[in-house]
Amino acid sequence: MLDGDLLIWSALAMSADPSEYEKDMPAVSEFLKKMERGVDRTWATHAGQPFSTVRVALALALEEEGARPMVPQVVDELARQISEGTNR
Repeated sequence: MLDGDLLIWSALAMSADPSEYEKDMPAVSEFLKKMERGVDRTWATHAGQPFSTVRVALALALEEEGARPMVPQVVDELARQISEGTNR
């Protein structure tokens, strides 16, 4: 699990009505799959590159996958991990 996964999950869960949890799970699951595809694509093509380059590539990949909205701090943290080549 990437460090950003928990933060994304928390942001999504906090916005949902607890009584609607089961109904919202398919949407949350789909969002996380889109996010994972964008992160995997960026990792494969940009690992070890400068943060600013990775940040732009990651934001584009997430948008192309339809992983919106994204918390900017999560994108920053994921880009940092990809840039540093950590947590894989």
